[in-house]
Amino acid sequence: MQGLLKFSGGVDRLNAFVGRWVIWLIPACTVISGLNAVVRKAFNTSSNAYLEVQWYLFAASFLLAAGYTLLNGEHVKIDVIASKLSKRKQIWIDIIGFTLFLTPVCLVILYYGIPFFLQGMRSGEMSSNAGGLVRWPVYLMMPIGFTLLLLQGFSELIKRIAFLKGLIPDPTVKLVAKSAEEELAEEIRRQAEAAERAKLA
Repeated sequence: MQGLLKFSGGVDRLNAFVGRWVIWLIPACTVISGLNAVVRKAFNTSSNAYLEVQWYLFAASFLLAAGYTLLNGEHVKIDVIASKLSKRKQIWIDIIGFTLFLTPVCLVILYYGIPFFLQGMRSGEMSSNAGGLVRWPVYLMMPIGFTLLLLQGFSELIKRIAFLKGLIPDPTVKLVAKSAEEELAEEIRRQAEAAERAKLA
């Protein structure tokens, strides 16, 4: 079990590292979006490449950070039901979820996603839009993202089994304060929500 816990710790560190850097794709996407809007209004010109790179970055940020989200317990849970159960039953729900749902879904997506990426890379597939970008880099985000998510699922499964065996403390309890990157992400989200409310007002 100690070897598995070391593997789990390595996966946790990997996804924490990825999450700290991927967060910066959101400000990059925001800046590109703003510049594109300014250029379009000021010079009456634009490019599909600017539009496509925005959703490339947006897709990458969500796919690559999926494992990081699971690491920090920010994924969607059935809290309405689980909160009424004992801690051990909550842990068992997680174990069943990771084993019967998360793992098969990740494996199926990887089974279809890796050939899809390889085909796009071999063919040099380009966007059908004029001035668009090559497509394989965004296709690559799918196998990378779901590999990181699958690894994190294994890590969480190991930690929960270790907890049931009394080897480690409760892995679902957050022990650290939010990082500067997480604070930045929350601030960006708050500003986006405020801008959206202002637009609707």
